[in-house]
Amino acid sequence: MTTGFDRGVRAGPIGLARIVITAWALLGGVSLVAVVLVNVLSVAGGILWKPFPGDFEMTEVGVAVAAFAFLPYCQLTGANVTADIFTAGASPRWIAGFSLLASVVALAFSLLLLRQMYLGMLDQKAYGYTTAILQFPHWIAFIPILVSLVLLAVAAVVTLIDGSREMDEGVTA
Repeated sequence: MTTGFDRGVRAGPIGLARIVITAWALLGGVSLVAVVLVNVLSVAGGILWKPFPGDFEMTEVGVAVAAFAFLPYCQLTGANVTADIFTAGASPRWIAGFSLLASVVALAFSLLLLRQMYLGMLDQKAYGYTTAILQFPHWIAFIPILVSLVLLAVAAVVTLIDGSREMDEGVTA
């Protein structure tokens, strides 16, 4: 069975979605590297001069944004955690069916989370919540998370389309 990224679809909306999702995951990686650098500066600053204020707050936001940025890529490439022990003896058609079901669940999950996170962002903004040290508004961190959830829904649709094609190929093969 192929994973979502090696199907060779590069043109059209699906190809564009793959490129955007991959770029978004790379930005998540950049966010994680920035978090590491902030922590290194904070530790070095604590030893050599003055610690970096708000490093814990920046770490919280950066790690959350990065974790959500990786979700669409994991969905697209089939890199989510699976229990292969249950499907070890299954036919390719059954595995394709399970993948299709997983795509439907991922789509539903992403849309539910998107709605709830959007409502959470509105609450954070309405109440004016900020971090304690840097006074960074909480609601701003929700924006890249919402983008990640939209991309997760797109990735789920792409894997749903790919899974449907696999099911069709399994029927005709």
